Amino acid sequence: MDTTVRLIAQKENVIKAETVIKIENLGEKINSDLPELRPTISADGNLLFFICENHPANTKYRSVPNSQDIWVSFRDEQGNWSEARHLSYPLNTAQYNAVYWISPDNNRILIRGAFVQGSYAGKGVSMSDLQEDGRWSQPQALNIKNYLKYDRGRQSGATMAHSGQTLLLYMAPEEGSSFNDIFVSHLHKDGYWTEPKSLGKKINAPETDEMTPYLAADGETLYFSSNREGGLGDNDIWMAKRLDDSWTKWSDPVNLGSPINTPNWDAFFNMDAGGEYAYLTTSEEGYGESDIVRVKLLEREKPDPVVLVSGNVYNKKTGEPLSADLLYETLPDGTQVGNGISNPIDGSFKIVLPYNKNYGIRATAKHFFSISEYLKLDSLIKEGYVEIHKDLYLVPVEIGQTVRLNNVFFDFDKWSLRPESFVELDRVVKLLKENPAIEIELSAHTDSRGSDEYNFKLSDNRARSVMEYILSKGIDASRLRSQGYGETKHLTTDETEAGHQLNRRVEFTILKG
Repeated sequence: MDTTVRLIAQKENVIKAETVIKIENLGEKINSDLPELRPTISADGNLLFFICENHPANTKYRSVPNSQDIWVSFRDEQGNWSEARHLSYPLNTAQYNAVYWISPDNNRILIRGAFVQGSYAGKGVSMSDLQEDGRWSQPQALNIKNYLKYDRGRQSGATMAHSGQTLLLYMAPEEGSSFNDIFVSHLHKDGYWTEPKSLGKKINAPETDEMTPYLAADGETLYFSSNREGGLGDNDIWMAKRLDDSWTKWSDPVNLGSPINTPNWDAFFNMDAGGEYAYLTTSEEGYGESDIVRVKLLEREKPDPVVLVSGNVYNKKTGEPLSADLLYETLPDGTQVGNGISNPIDGSFKIVLPYNKNYGIRATAKHFFSISEYLKLDSLIKEGYVEIHKDLYLVPVEIGQTVRLNNVFFDFDKWSLRPESFVELDRVVKLLKENPAIEIELSAHTDSRGSDEYNFKLSDNRARSVMEYILSKGIDASRLRSQGYGETKHLTTDETEAGHQLNRRVEFTILKG
């Protein structure tokens, strides 16, 4: 074979290989001769929930037509899926069952139906949490204002943003209608969800059926199923970008084309945080009536890249893992933009953060003060999907405990506080107001660069600036003292920049409580 022929053969092989990986059936351990529907994949791509219809193991196999129960599969480090397993009560009940969303930490799931203390209460959506024994808690209905005013059609469903604070719902306000619209609801600080609001005319076209929305990890790219004009068949998958925070202004929806869309009914589009693959249902060339497959996306079909932050929550004093609530907020404004929980067994967590912002992240639990972490993402170049490991620590609120305030900032060689420090210091103020017997020492420390006299003066002035801010919030001066220690209390002798950064710090120590 001459060189030219060999190159042509290699080129053809590349094209064929790419065609093969474009549509990938997840295999017989997940798919059967029955309909498999609605894949819901975790952010890390290793946990998959889906519906199997009319399986003999389903809860109401004989008494409910087209019974639908939740099944689950796990992917190992080699990329192999486990044999799908049927879930038991309380997730599978006598109703039609489905998982709509998995939190990035894999510790919460959103399911179909409104449940109160484990009993089905009607239309709606509910949340279930992973427990210490590895089982899922009884689902609890989300309190969505005026929900039943909007869910009056023949079908409905939901998904949630990775932040855990935005809910997307599809339903029809007209009695018995099969023309769904997509709505948005936001988590209120008091724990309820706001009244559903339409995503607007670009998403919800007149006399069409918009359904099964999926909001990508970037919080801006929406994928949904619609039977609007311009599709390849019945319902197709479309993509649009959110243009502002009103949730009503979107780019023109784009049809994702073949092979994602077929001449048949296409829906249930889902993806992991990496955005490399989409998971969906197809009825073409599978094991049964419909199968779960994944599709490698083209660049134009992908959402913006994100950062996946994983870690564990620990008790700073004992080193033991903790189950805790997590929240992350943008700095310097302190706006909470997401929440999560750590695993009740090992304290593990995962959160997804878009680029172009700076974040403070922390865990919270009763009788503990959290050590915040700072993630500066506004200056990072979007080089693609990135994973970062960052452990979080909680300090018991007791005498003698020292808390590092990571999100207190000063300009170089200055001691005036930068505005992004106020969010962190307001938490100290809150602690003092809620615990009027506590007295603390505020301390500042420097690295070894500079003279001893200079470092002591700089650290002492910084500690005093922190104290003055707290005094300005109404805390009595008798409960505070400030002290600069210069370079006398280093945490490490490491002379690298990382070591210097560890030694430069602001802390408070509980003196009396």
